[in-house]
Amino acid sequence: MRQGLSFSLFWSKSFLLSKTMLWLFFIFNFLGTVYGYEWYWAQMIETIAQHPIGYVLFVPDSPTASLFFTLSVGYLLADRAFDKPRSKAYKALRGFIEAFALITSFKYGIWAVTMIWAGAWLDVPVGWDGWMLTISHLAMALEVLLFVRWYTYGLTAICLVAIWSFSNDFMDYQKGTFPWLSEVLHPYLFTIQWFTIGLSVLGILISIVCLLLREKKNNK
Repeated sequence: MRQGLSFSLFWSKSFLLSKTMLWLFFIFNFLGTVYGYEWYWAQMIETIAQHPIGYVLFVPDSPTASLFFTLSVGYLLADRAFDKPRSKAYKALRGFIEAFALITSFKYGIWAVTMIWAGAWLDVPVGWDGWMLTISHLAMALEVLLFVRWYTYGLTAICLVAIWSFSNDFMDYQKGTFPWLSEVLHPYLFTIQWFTIGLSVLGILISIVCLLLREKKNNK
């Protein structure tokens, strides 16, 4: 019984929404975001040089997802620091950021891990960086599912993020802005494309289910 109670503490409200944990999530995800943009830097520079400048927005998928998750944690920190009414614009922006964080963090967390280990299955060495990316991207997918309980987004935000997500998929696989992959995976781009679209759909469905569960709970 004690073990069960102790283990459940790690996803409890008192633990996850404590000031210490929120700041740890904020700092580690901010640093991960900076590292992620550095990871994509060469591809971003090449994209700007060879394509219309707007294409670069669709290149750094994972760090943009982690950036929005970091911002969503920032809102939870603000909830602790300030207790006052919020404007409609504030609530709308917050909802969009939270929906974006949920859908894209789950999507690209799972996507990156799958690509790493699909490459490994085709004899691409994983290395220390592959293990680091596996752990960090699994954390992306997990942490946003832990915090979705306290998100405030609505259906409009989900629709806007859905438009972005499918637009990103189009840009990645029709315009070539997908993250650089090992050459051994290129023959499977058609499959990867539909796997990515499937993750978009799954992320959107998760966001809708979480919204419905929140509204059911609030209406009790």
